[in-house]
Amino acid sequence: MRIPPRRYREIKAQENRIALTPSAAWQLIRQGHHIIVESDAGQGAGFPTSEYLAAGCTIASNPAEVFAAADIIVKVKEPQPSELALLRKGQLLFTYLHLAASKELTEALLQTGATAIAYETVELHHRLPLLEPMSEIAGCMSVMVGAYHLARHQGGRGTLLSGVPGVLPGKVVVLGGGTAGINAARIATGLGADVTIMEVDMDRMRFLDITMHTAHTLYSSPASLLDLLPRTDLVIGAVLVPGARAPKLITREMLRAMPEGSVLVDIAVDQGGCAETTRPTTHAAPTYTEAGVIHYCVANMPGAYARTATQALTNATHRYLGLLADHGLPEACRLKPELLSGINTFNGHLTCNPVADAHNLPFSDIHNLLA
Repeated sequence: MRIPPRRYREIKAQENRIALTPSAAWQLIRQGHHIIVESDAGQGAGFPTSEYLAAGCTIASNPAEVFAAADIIVKVKEPQPSELALLRKGQLLFTYLHLAASKELTEALLQTGATAIAYETVELHHRLPLLEPMSEIAGCMSVMVGAYHLARHQGGRGTLLSGVPGVLPGKVVVLGGGTAGINAARIATGLGADVTIMEVDMDRMRFLDITMHTAHTLYSSPASLLDLLPRTDLVIGAVLVPGARAPKLITREMLRAMPEGSVLVDIAVDQGGCAETTRPTTHAAPTYTEAGVIHYCVANMPGAYARTATQALTNATHRYLGLLADHGLPEACRLKPELLSGINTFNGHLTCNPVADAHNLPFSDIHNLLA
């Protein structure tokens, strides 16, 4: 069964990633698939239309043309309202969704009747292989943007995270020791900051203690966090519950304990954020200040490094896309059962339990629907 995958330009604010590199498109075309790419879709990631033409892709002039012909829509970010209007029943959408953060998007996607596979809920051996590349980038980036906004001319308290001889380094607290958290800690310790990783999984903390020799681990609790915050320059929210809303670990009252001009970078904003004060921002206007704390809450952080992010994402997703195009959804799920956990909607049914719980919506078991 040959299903033509399609790819077109992202329209989310300042989103320059593209879901498929020209080389990955070339491989799929060699397998007998037909790839349609909207003109200039890869321009922001440094992949001009000429490279997709050279790979054998068909170039479309507008998104309506792509959606009308598509069996599979391959994207990076969740569909925007104008894109939802183009989706139809029987179509397969393969992208990041983060539905737990938006009931409105969830209900609108269900109404289209499309089947949607969310990269971030594909789970294999307790890992999220399609989310990890972006978590790595967001984790690394969080320290870079946090350090920049600590500068006094950006409204920060003027702390240099590395310190200098005779001056202590800045203090960084990382909430969560998963992929994003460990990469944030890696960059922060590389700068010379005083880093504490807060976790609740004891096995994960043992692993972090062995591998992150220059960072500290601390069991995460409201009391221990409140104890740290008055002495913290940069907090990085890197908590994740797959498919579900992020837990609100930092209350508004706790935030007031932080020094004026300190910074919160909430990587978990895609899933609703881990602070009560979190609200999504964009790369064009990435920060706001509340309770004296600078908040950086950009909902598509890796989009800032679009070329690296596109390459990393395609490395993780293109094999799954090939299976879906070769065999269709049921057989692809049989060959790669982890795809089942990625299916969030199926023909108008909500099939991701954490999303159903987040919005109090009916849940349908995908195993029963595919039987």
